[in-house]
Amino acid sequence: MSKVGASGLTPSEFFRQCVLTNRTQIVQRPRATPERQRIVYVINKTGNNINQLAHVANSARVSGRLSESTFVALVDELEMITQLLKAHLHRVD
Repeated sequence: MSKVGASGLTPSEFFRQCVLTNRTQIVQRPRATPERQRIVYVINKTGNNINQLAHVANSARVSGRLSESTFVALVDELEMITQLLKAHLHRVD
């Protein structure tokens, strides 16, 4: 199991690589910097927020209550998310 730990892969990724490539020597992934880990965390959370917005929009549409003001508010939220992501992506290594 020391090879799995040293590879930086999950056990399933490690063994999948072993089987698919017919080798057990895996090149270690470079360790993510704290900044990169933070950006990945923020992007994952952002994906959750986008899913919530999509759920609100779809529920309102299905029920016939997707007003123009709701639609504009959803688009504004998406625009804000886009701007925040763009502002931070330049700092990723």
